[in-house]
Amino acid sequence: MSVAAACSLSRKGQLLQPPVKAMRRGSREPGGEEAEAAVAAADWDGEVTLGSERRRREPQQQQQPQQEVQQQPPLAMTVSGRDEEEEEKLEREHFRRIINAFRYYGINMHERVNRAERQFRTLPANQQKLLPQFLPHLDQIRKCIDHNQGILQIIVNDCTNMFENKEYGDDGNGKISPASTFDMDKLKSTLKQFVRDWSETGKPERDSCYQPIINEIVKNFPKDRWDLSKVNILVPGAGLGRLAWEIAMLGYTCQGNEWSLFMLFSSNFVLNRCSETNSYKLYPWIHQFSNNRRSADQIQPVYFPDVDPHSLPPDANFSMTAGDFQEIYAECNIWDCIATCFFIDTAHNVIDYIDTIWKILKPGGIWINLGPLLYHFENLANELSIELSYEDIKSVMLQYGFHIEVEHESVLTTYTVNELSMMKYYYECVMFVVRKPENSI
Repeated sequence: MSVAAACSLSRKGQLLQPPVKAMRRGSREPGGEEAEAAVAAADWDGEVTLGSERRRREPQQQQQPQQEVQQQPPLAMTVSGRDEEEEEKLEREHFRRIINAFRYYGINMHERVNRAERQFRTLPANQQKLLPQFLPHLDQIRKCIDHNQGILQIIVNDCTNMFENKEYGDDGNGKISPASTFDMDKLKSTLKQFVRDWSETGKPERDSCYQPIINEIVKNFPKDRWDLSKVNILVPGAGLGRLAWEIAMLGYTCQGNEWSLFMLFSSNFVLNRCSETNSYKLYPWIHQFSNNRRSADQIQPVYFPDVDPHSLPPDANFSMTAGDFQEIYAECNIWDCIATCFFIDTAHNVIDYIDTIWKILKPGGIWINLGPLLYHFENLANELSIELSYEDIKSVMLQYGFHIEVEHESVLTTYTVNELSMMKYYYECVMFVVRKPENSI
């Protein structure tokens, strides 16, 4: 089985046939691509539905470990008031920009290593002799870069034809242009998402982030009292899709939602093209030149996927939408459960998220949340950012009518952590389960 193509950059509300038959995504990579002006849903039956997407941008990194440094924001674009031809032009340019970033990775990283070599060679000869393994180590990093680039090229080769209604492939000149620091940081962060979602190395993190959510789903929708296939669960900000995949593995009908093309391209690859466990490897830590105890730690490989993504049961109902959460999900009283993990702080205004969740949950449905409140738009000029404390968020939820059933204010976890690093970030996350009353209109 394979998962249908998970996105398209068309605003047309039409149905598409994906390039492959479906089995099935994904980031929580915080932040996003403002120019992604489209939505699509990839379903098990092989249909892709399209819609529209709102703006979003990736946050700055130094504040939070789960996302990469933003040196410059992407070009701000909106879709309202724009004619169709101009919209499609912008969509095409954005698509190609992300493809270009995947292809530019090797050039960017080799420049970084070459700079390290140049600086080393400025040292006095007697100091260089003290470090005979320094230059050979850089050569090893270069080999790792080439390997990563090979994987990224495979991903790109697959995604250029993943949309049948649009021709967003190569622009014809084959030229690789310099990518922005923003795009390169996003891509490097995406490599770490493979660790978090689809490697044995990421299991402790998944156990601390995903398992508590899964436990609450099983507790609230036990198979001895529910037909699991009729329990509809939504996972906004699904990253590379592991949490949604695990929920679908249990028999629930589950849909992931993601807006970043970096994530969509990568989730398409891992869910559709990876069928043997640990058949691929990446070197996700080679970008980290600081806080390494040993030189070998920097070039430590990670293998993926740790499970066969195609091992979902034949009757599993697993789907994916691409686009902005608030734009796509407007139909009221649809979902039995909404599961958010490291997601609600991606909002310009978290009250908007609460409002959407309240509307789309069925009466009696539950919202499970686990994550920090590291607001992604804080300190970004010309961006709306409403930073609420958890106390304020709790007050808003209660005023909407939610009933709190579970509440933990200090769930310790990490996000794409490098366990080999001398520096690690830990979050004391809030976890809650709230219920929309049965008598809600």
